[in-house]
Amino acid sequence: MVVAGIDVGSLTAEVVLLEEGKILHYVIIPTGANSKTAADKAMDTALEAAGLTRSDLRYIVATGYGRVSIDFADKRITEITCHGRGAHYLNPAVRTVIDIGGQDSKVISLSDKGKVLDFSMNDKCAAGTGRFLEVMAQALEVELDGLAGLSNRAQDTVSISSMCTVFAESEVVSLIARGLPRENIARGLHQAIADRTAGMVHRIGLEEAVMITGGVAKNGAVVGALNEKLKTKIIVPDEPQIAGALGAALLAEDEIV
Repeated sequence: MVVAGIDVGSLTAEVVLLEEGKILHYVIIPTGANSKTAADKAMDTALEAAGLTRSDLRYIVATGYGRVSIDFADKRITEITCHGRGAHYLNPAVRTVIDIGGQDSKVISLSDKGKVLDFSMNDKCAAGTGRFLEVMAQALEVELDGLAGLSNRAQDTVSISSMCTVFAESEVVSLIARGLPRENIARGLHQAIADRTAGMVHRIGLEEAVMITGGVAKNGAVVGALNEKLKTKIIVPDEPQIAGALGAALLAEDEIV
């Protein structure tokens, strides 16, 4: 009995294939310009790798901002519910989930059963998200995956006054022009993200254990800054980007039991 969860976000699309509660296979691909095309490609890639076809799937749950475009899904469920369920599966001790994706961020409070108790979400702008980091990396003339390393070499922290992506980019360009070290600027950017995210956490109340999911969880400088700000050790899953799709797959299993 194989089910699938698919999470189509602004930057990436993920599919998780689940068989009797165990992850059979997963894929992560760029979303690109068309959510529907990305969903089809991600699903077909996952199925091919697992030696399956769509007819082998008993149920499909879609989530993410692009879920409305996934016409082959049996059900669509919000990413809040799916991320909570996925995080609980990965570590049942987790009570607070921080998810920082491509263009939004959210903090979710969970019960000991993995049910969503409360959440705080920023989906009005790209402040502190993966897209924010992409733009800042370009301004600093470094690859996105090199941003954390740049920050870790900082001798000091340059305060960043704006979290708006457009204004922050202008601020970074100005700071570089003034001759301030790029390393210190990078640390300031990561600290600003941690400050903003911590504010969301405190709005719903911090309860340990804390897990971070989403693509930004792969940035060690962001995780480190959050550890310091929240005064806790944040859990980073082996593959933090699949939490939403995993939760969707688990909810798909619920539909057929």
